[in-house]
Amino acid sequence: MSLDNEKKSTVVLGGGIIGISTAVHLLRRGQQVTLITEAELVSGASGRSLSWLNSAADRTLEYHALRMAGIDRYRTLFAQDPSRDWLRFDGGLFWGENKQQETLARYNYETAHGYDSHLTGKHSVEKIDPQVAASAVAETALFNPGEGWVSLPHLANFLMQEFYRLDGQLIEHAGKSSVVTDAGGKAIGIKTNNGETFGGETVLVACGPQTPDVVAPLGVTIPNDSPLSMLVLTKPLEKTSKVVMNTPRVAIRPNPGKTLALDHDWYESSITRDANGEYSIPETVVNQLVAEAVNVLNGAEQLQAASWKIGLKPIPGDGEPVLGELAGVPGCFVAFTHSGATLALIIGELLASEIATGQKHPLLSTFRPERFDA
Repeated sequence: MSLDNEKKSTVVLGGGIIGISTAVHLLRRGQQVTLITEAELVSGASGRSLSWLNSAADRTLEYHALRMAGIDRYRTLFAQDPSRDWLRFDGGLFWGENKQQETLARYNYETAHGYDSHLTGKHSVEKIDPQVAASAVAETALFNPGEGWVSLPHLANFLMQEFYRLDGQLIEHAGKSSVVTDAGGKAIGIKTNNGETFGGETVLVACGPQTPDVVAPLGVTIPNDSPLSMLVLTKPLEKTSKVVMNTPRVAIRPNPGKTLALDHDWYESSITRDANGEYSIPETVVNQLVAEAVNVLNGAEQLQAASWKIGLKPIPGDGEPVLGELAGVPGCFVAFTHSGATLALIIGELLASEIATGQKHPLLSTFRPERFDA
């Protein structure tokens, strides 16, 4: 394909939820959009995300504001159809490992900036969700009623229906791709693994944990602190919990079809990688994680793992999102962040606005890539 572009065209590299969201928001603005993904859609981090919608615990106020805006967009989507089984707002439950002082400090921090946070514990948790095993809960726990969860594969399917209606072009199984620049260093397209080039006036790189590697050949350094992670999906249960649970040994969220999604980090050292780059973990470790879920749920004795996925969880080196145009590569935008689920809708909206208008949004001012230049 020629690199000669029609006006208002953007190539999005990355078929995760942030790439899809930005592509759809660009199409809504009348842009021509080509969405390119290494394999199939949501086959990377978006396909193995706990996708807990929250702004809990300690973070910068700017990051908190962005996350709260992200939750607001999900609430708008939820209000359009509260019957969806892939987007819910039934709250989040947290307790630590018998460290009451840490839980109280978290509660004080959250309430200090207006985050809806309530103290609970083993003696009152049944009122929040009867499926939570009160005997497993710490004496002091936190309930955040405004939190929720989303199944990102379901959200991706929902957004892609609009993507096709608005005539977006999807290129799947493109393999490792790279940014193409002109003689002046401006981004003008994406070159796929087979050598085919797709041109655009602007480019967005939203490849999750691979984003720093994609922009490195452009002379751009983005510190990458992405750890290994695993998401386990269970077989259906007759009754599942409503709340998202973050406990010392397992994190749990509901999932469509009366299943559960499970993750944590204690088993990271058990993950291995073979010569082909494929990750694996002993099934005994997966079963141990399931057993941890059984311990904190009522009536879950028959819980079993149905499938699990392993890969890198995208986290920038300083923990803060990296969003916006690269100062040294005009026309090339990046989106690299943890909490991609919470931020997906708002990031897509704001980046699409910046790409289409050329005007920087103040909500993204502290997350610019050039902060690493020093």
